Amino acid sequence: MKTAALILSILLGFSLTARAQVGGQRGFPFLELPGSAKQAALGGVNVTAGAHDVNMVTANPALLSEEMDGQVSLSYVGYLADIKQSHAVYAFNSEKLGRWAASINYLNYGDFVQRDASGMELGTFNVNDYTLALTHAREMEAFTIGATAKVAVSSIAGNKAVGVLADAGAVFKHPEKDFTVGLAFKNVGYQVKTYDGGERQEMPWDAQLGLTYKPEHMPVRLSLTAHRLYQFDIVYLDPNAPAKLDENGNEVKEEKKLGDKIARHFVVGTEFVFSKNFQLRAGYNHLRRKELRLDNKAGGAGFSLGAMLRVRNFELNYGSAFFHPSGATHYITIATSTRAFLKKKSS
Repeated sequence: MKTAALILSILLGFSLTARAQVGGQRGFPFLELPGSAKQAALGGVNVTAGAHDVNMVTANPALLSEEMDGQVSLSYVGYLADIKQSHAVYAFNSEKLGRWAASINYLNYGDFVQRDASGMELGTFNVNDYTLALTHAREMEAFTIGATAKVAVSSIAGNKAVGVLADAGAVFKHPEKDFTVGLAFKNVGYQVKTYDGGERQEMPWDAQLGLTYKPEHMPVRLSLTAHRLYQFDIVYLDPNAPAKLDENGNEVKEEKKLGDKIARHFVVGTEFVFSKNFQLRAGYNHLRRKELRLDNKAGGAGFSLGAMLRVRNFELNYGSAFFHPSGATHYITIATSTRAFLKKKSS
């Protein structure tokens, strides 16, 4: 039977924050889930590897570029049970108003059995989250600045919480080399409406800094992204974890290590660029691996893989992210450019 516990585990477990220190205290954790196959394949956190993928404007609004004009994209991912996520985005350029992108992100957690205090079935109810967003970016020589305004809604059986949020970002692209530096402030906002009887929650904001570099004669593009920049120590030691014993049977107290504190802030992504029509991708998220592993094994938690295949005007992206040792979550993204169809129609 599906229960509210499953919803809680998805929101707190699949959320990229994995913030065990403040678990449940921040609202709208679904905002930190990757919305597309490329972002998922690169480790889930990336503010510089935009290229022509319009989905990356949700990672950093400053990645919106001329290459994305007229591009429309649809993404889909299925999580556990009936939990599904869909994401759609469209970019366009106006001579008077500049460059824009509009997107919608929707998560449906399925239908749940509603019961009264005695356990009697009263029917069913559904749970869903969604976001409506509008992005604007402007180029200034080698720099691009961008901002996204969005409304987030979480609904449980018709009881809704609403938040108004914004992302802001900046990107520097080297004029000669394939080198990009990006900075993004994510999900800064306010919960304008709480659940009935609930307390107002803090938004899942974050500050992220990253770079992407492709050596001139190598078919590899490397990305390194730092996140949770507002707090150095994000290591959580579970007080309820089973005690560890040394060879003499004495309890060993777990301690926080400096290297682990630093590593949890970084996500590594790699793109193997075989051609403009075919790429392979891989990523590693150390925070995800440490927070979402089991006590006795980690499996593939924290790792991710993906690929891109372009055929004529269509591009297919696939991403596979291991949130947990039990298996991977699979992302599918399909994109095309409306400009090609408009040219054919006009001719």
